[in-house]
Amino acid sequence: MKFYDVIKSRRSIRGYLSKPIPGDALQRIGEAVSLSPSACNLQPWKFLIVVNPEFRQKICKVYNQPWLAQAPAIAVVFGNHEICWKRLNGQPIVDIDVGIAMEHLVLAAAAECLGSCWICAYDIAAMDEALQVTPPWTTLAISPLGYPAVKTEAPKRKPLSEVFEVMI
Repeated sequence: MKFYDVIKSRRSIRGYLSKPIPGDALQRIGEAVSLSPSACNLQPWKFLIVVNPEFRQKICKVYNQPWLAQAPAIAVVFGNHEICWKRLNGQPIVDIDVGIAMEHLVLAAAAECLGSCWICAYDIAAMDEALQVTPPWTTLAISPLGYPAVKTEAPKRKPLSEVFEVMI
């Protein structure tokens, strides 16, 4: 797909087919993630694509939505607050770096005709415990990955003039 077509077609999908994802598609998604920019190119993230049923079940116990369990894979992104760049006041920006990389993942998934759905609404400590993640790493986001079982319409957007402006 062309870039702007990918952006226009990407949706948050909450229904998946059980069809497996080809390994070469996952590889291309991984390459897209690896090309994500980060402050000072520190890349304070680690992405894990969980296909293993036992580990998928652990994730689904923390974030208990039936549509997450339907997906044949779950992307998990871990962030490291120690190795990331920090603002002048010392505040780590790992969340921003991970957000950019996660957006690369969901756009690459859309380019592969796969659905995804950013999820951050879970108990971080419980997810870290379920996945045996230890500091300085933490689980910052998850997303199901798979072929959509549902067709979703484009959500209503604010007018461009409300969210974007060119100042001359």
